[in-house]
Amino acid sequence: MGEHRRRTPAETEPRIVRRRALLIAAAVVVFGAGLGLWASGGADHPSGDSGSGTDLSSQVAPSASASPSPTRSYPLSQAPRTIPAVRSHTPARGPGWRPGGGHRVVVDDPALADEGRLLAGELGLTYAGEQADARAGDVRLALDGDEAADPESYTLTVGAGRVLISGPGEAGVFYGTRTLKQSVADGGTAPEGVVRDAPAKPRRGFMLDIARKPFTADWIEARVRELGDLKFNELGLHFSDDQGFRIASDTHPEVVSKTHLSKAQVRDIVALAASRHITVVPEIDSPGHLGAVLAAHPGLQLRNANGVAATGAIDIADPAAATLVDELLDEYAGLFPGTQWHLGGDEYRALTVADPEASYPGLAAAARAEYGPDGTVADLATGWLNDRAATVRAHDRTPRAWNDGFYRNTSVAPDDDIVVAYWTGKEIGARAPVEYLRAGRQLINYNDEFLYYVLGEPQTFVYPTGQRIYEQWSPRVLRGTGAVAARYEDRILGGTFAVWCDLANSQTQDQVAAGIRLPLRATVQKLWDPERPDLTWTEFRALADRLG
Repeated sequence: MGEHRRRTPAETEPRIVRRRALLIAAAVVVFGAGLGLWASGGADHPSGDSGSGTDLSSQVAPSASASPSPTRSYPLSQAPRTIPAVRSHTPARGPGWRPGGGHRVVVDDPALADEGRLLAGELGLTYAGEQADARAGDVRLALDGDEAADPESYTLTVGAGRVLISGPGEAGVFYGTRTLKQSVADGGTAPEGVVRDAPAKPRRGFMLDIARKPFTADWIEARVRELGDLKFNELGLHFSDDQGFRIASDTHPEVVSKTHLSKAQVRDIVALAASRHITVVPEIDSPGHLGAVLAAHPGLQLRNANGVAATGAIDIADPAAATLVDELLDEYAGLFPGTQWHLGGDEYRALTVADPEASYPGLAAAARAEYGPDGTVADLATGWLNDRAATVRAHDRTPRAWNDGFYRNTSVAPDDDIVVAYWTGKEIGARAPVEYLRAGRQLINYNDEFLYYVLGEPQTFVYPTGQRIYEQWSPRVLRGTGAVAARYEDRILGGTFAVWCDLANSQTQDQVAAGIRLPLRATVQKLWDPERPDLTWTEFRALADRLG
């Protein structure tokens, strides 16, 4: 993935024209060489196939990788077997494509250099950079200039012993290379024909709790590579909680746990993720789950009317609390350049008691001072959430927060652009997902019934299985096992599979990686295409084992 800079219209138009010219040239080479066969050799074209797929092999000149056998000897191709499955494949007759000695990866734009080099290394090909010519065995990566299309969509065309992967954006072309890589891994050959593919959901995530259990940078990078091959596009890092603060800080080094990631390690993770078109979504949860921060700032600990400390809760009536958290948010905005930010907002202890105003009179007084005589602790907490959203919004981030950070019957409404990370319906005053959806909110599905891998299986949690996700879950199953109405589909942005480390020593890193392998694959299958999969679970699991 090359550098991303804004291009002026004068720069963009010739580049688009040049890309289209290269695409046309490539298409002529791939598809045009055999047009004479149609004109003079109609008897050689098998009859009765016009409704079952394009016969690409009868339209192309023989290549070094093609067999001299007559076209009719090739059955119509089958769709490549990949995870997630491709959504459309037009079959054709021909030998397909397999990597061979002397084969090249070429690009039509230097912005695709990273994608080209990665694929070439994976398949043992030569990366030849920008080339206008076409050779037998080539894999060409191209931007098609369709700015109105989904930037994550792509077309993969196999014919005449060559491959063309094109899309409107670098991400889509990258996903096309993942399909090609998996096709080769599955059977050695990418099948003849045309794949047209795009994800159903724009947010396809994996979240990792590194606050309770520190994971090594190498382990996280291995997950990034795994996520990239599966077409995930988000990695969430929950790095601050009661048990630890796991990334180095320049503004507040006193809050950082002994075992932590350096900023250099995080930059490497972020860069690797960006090369796989994965956004790293950081989370500093507040105003609850701040125990590690408060250990270094005990004066900001929230206490009830009896002076008893509320575990992990910061005193949001104290202006110094906002200053501290905002300084951390501002600092890490420079480390995580993505467009998304998770603010947390859940399980604030002051709002888990029967009478917050009586239990926490200091918060109640601050709420009345800020919002009038009817102001409540829930109003104050909502104002805190909005203020933190404003802090990250100033860095061009889109904020999200856990659903139990949104409170009923408040005079202060959460800002409209705060995305709901819906994980549970177990909290006090729980609201069903449709309440948020009816109000026009956008949601991301973190359903704890299917997508929560909680180490040690505390409380009622059990380790999720890939089979259960594959057979019973979809992005519309936001809470429990029931789906919301299809009319809300567009407001559900996607989903995230989450690893929480409540009992941190229950599994090793390797055990976590093995335990989430199939659930991750099942989750992304349903985020890419929520419909009932074509493969049975047994077939899907066998495919996952073949692909690695």
